[in-house]
Amino acid sequence: MAAAAALRVAGRRSALGAPARRAFWGGLRKKEKEVEADKIIHQEKSEPSLICPPPRSRSYLPPEDIQSCLESHVKEIFGPSLPDNWLQTPLKENKLKYRLLAQLAAELSHAVPNSQLHLMRSAEDVLNFYSTPVKDVSKFDELCAAELPPNLKIIWQQ
Repeated sequence: MAAAAALRVAGRRSALGAPARRAFWGGLRKKEKEVEADKIIHQEKSEPSLICPPPRSRSYLPPEDIQSCLESHVKEIFGPSLPDNWLQTPLKENKLKYRLLAQLAAELSHAVPNSQLHLMRSAEDVLNFYSTPVKDVSKFDELCAAELPPNLKIIWQQ
């Protein structure tokens, strides 16, 4: 008897049929998605877009006291395990090497690029890196600034 009642209830529920129910509920979902998509597109159009970010300045001029600055950082990080000549301090332990280079990068606003990290084997290598000035000028800009022969001119078209 309970089985017969269950069949009657199931028959009444399926009166719409599966395709009719899907069309009914699916139509609402599609309309909601279209409205949301229109809102997103409208928001994207209203926000200004940047064509290209401004170029980063990579120029670096080493400070005059770079050697004393580096020496104090090396003594602070490596402590009593320093050799007599602090420039010969090996940078074999990666944690200490990272601490030294991170502090110098933050203080001097000039970081060692990833491609040169393996070359930093001693404090002397770090000193050589941070003692070298870096110009942020292309070769073409240098040619424009240089005195050229009268028959050679460089004109930038922008």
